[in-house]
Amino acid sequence: MAATDKSEQTRRLLLETALELFRSQGYAKTTMRSIAEAAEVSVGNAYYYFRSKDELVAELYRFLPDEHRTRSLPLLREGHNLGEHLRLILLANLEVMGPYHDFGAHFMRTAMPSSGRVPAYSRHAAGAGVGRAKSIALFRQAVTRSRPQPPLAIRDDLPELLWLVHMGVTLFWIYDRSPGQHRSRRLVENVAPLAAKLVILSRLPVVRNIVEDVVRLFQGARAHD
Repeated sequence: MAATDKSEQTRRLLLETALELFRSQGYAKTTMRSIAEAAEVSVGNAYYYFRSKDELVAELYRFLPDEHRTRSLPLLREGHNLGEHLRLILLANLEVMGPYHDFGAHFMRTAMPSSGRVPAYSRHAAGAGVGRAKSIALFRQAVTRSRPQPPLAIRDDLPELLWLVHMGVTLFWIYDRSPGQHRSRRLVENVAPLAAKLVILSRLPVVRNIVEDVVRLFQGARAHD
């Protein structure tokens, strides 16, 4: 076996072991030492691949957008309305994230890394940026396939605005302690058609002016990132 293959195998073993321990005994009680012991890897070797539990969570987060996209794309139908597409995408995300609810807050921290991260974490911050781009691309597909099409004035920015809705729902899900996080699902059922209605109403002159102001504010904030 090539050294690179063995290295990737060890990395994957540590990640899968960590996930199993996170689920069985909780994130807080799981240590890097317990992960290494369960994986039958030396503690030093474990730290070679992952500097902390947060890095393990960040590694997992890199794969979630791909799984979310795989589940969501077949559900998007040409000609369906935007509200239905948004509902399906948000519900698919809850399904993908469901097994990791106990440490969901760490996903959010990974998804929106602060500028004060230490350099050693930069690779994972970059991975989070890639994940964000993949998610926005998914919402772009939803917008493109939706009928009627959103007004041209907001069409280009709409996928990223929908991604912000998606992040808001994810934040709600993180702190949702209802059984099976059913309140988060109810939120999706209410938010999706409401967002679609606002897009449709943006065709009206009064509403369009407000929406365009919001888009300009959003564009200005993004320009200063």
